[in-house]
Amino acid sequence: MRTVLITGGAGFIGSHLCKLFIQEGNRVICVDNLLTGSQQNVAPLFENKNFVFQKCDVSESIQVDEPVHYVLHFASPASPVDYQRYPIQTLKVGSLGTHNALGLAKVKKAVFLLASTSEVYGDPLVHPQPESYWGNVNPIGPRGVYDEAKRFAEAMVLAYRRTHGLDVKIARIFNTFGPFMRRNDGRAIPNFITQALSHKPLTVFGNGLQTRSFCYIDDLIQGLHKLLYSNCNEPVNLGNPEEMTLLELAKSVIELANSKSEIEFHELPTDDPRVRQPDIGRARSELGWELKVDVRTGLQKTIRYFRETFRTAK
Repeated sequence: MRTVLITGGAGFIGSHLCKLFIQEGNRVICVDNLLTGSQQNVAPLFENKNFVFQKCDVSESIQVDEPVHYVLHFASPASPVDYQRYPIQTLKVGSLGTHNALGLAKVKKAVFLLASTSEVYGDPLVHPQPESYWGNVNPIGPRGVYDEAKRFAEAMVLAYRRTHGLDVKIARIFNTFGPFMRRNDGRAIPNFITQALSHKPLTVFGNGLQTRSFCYIDDLIQGLHKLLYSNCNEPVNLGNPEEMTLLELAKSVIELANSKSEIEFHELPTDDPRVRQPDIGRARSELGWELKVDVRTGLQKTIRYFRETFRTAK
């Protein structure tokens, strides 16, 4: 039995990882301060004797008195709403939290995986974005707290690789969606679905022609799983190479939710990227990873989950 420690384990992606590793028969230590995560996401796992929940702020310290074989660092606010509400915490978890998680991996001689992001590319001038692209980031803009926290985290991870020989993996995660996203998450898909199910206007920023590439959570989890067990120590893009406009997404959500909602256009936020599309050539060649769930099917599954949470809330 292997022990997997996941920081941010009660969050959207982290909770799916906890479930996967428990299903595989591993021991899982879920570490989360519940700033944006929810203990409810991992509640069914509490019945499993191999699952441990530890509430703590990884920016302060991580204390584990047992062997750990894998450290997956997913702790961080991830939506613009969250990291603009918690800018200092976002910067701290990307720097101090990453340092503490790497220190633990070094002491335990564990494999380390960093959840990085497509936001390291900023508002890209290269399209689609390969891992070799250095990005176009405004370091002092409102999104800079998240972008630069992740860019710094990547630099620290590779410094530990070069200095200490740590076995590290870096996943640059593009827009991902699915069950366990919060209704008030602030990102496009949960916003659109919540508004559509309430028959309220869908809020589209700008003219809606900015593009994103949406990956369903099951595909992302498989990509992360393959990356963790790979020999790849360089950053790897994980996301859907098929892009779509936010206006197309809004119309799809209205249709699939059978909603009476209309679309309202609002002013575009500062530094909002105009395009976002991963070049996944490295993931294909190094990991043998391909997407299996198309956006429409993923939206249907996610809308079903949101309907159920609406009923539960009532």
